[in-house]
Amino acid sequence: MTQQELFVTEVVKRLSEERKRQGLSYERLAEKAVVHRTTISLIERGKQTPTLSLCKKLADSLDIKLSDIIAECE
Repeated sequence: MTQQELFVTEVVKRLSEERKRQGLSYERLAEKAVVHRTTISLIERGKQTPTLSLCKKLADSLDIKLSDIIAECE
């Protein structure tokens, strides 16, 4: 796995942890972010790579700053 892939994996892991911490299902987060729940499932299971804009939508929907997550993962 490349460094870039590891970085994306860590960002996704942090988003997933926050989703779970807030007690949100895939479906509820999908509603808030206006994306399909399957997309969130695929991303969290490592089957799909999210775009930066999708990561931002998810972070915004979780009321967290994507920039904070990125800084933690660097």
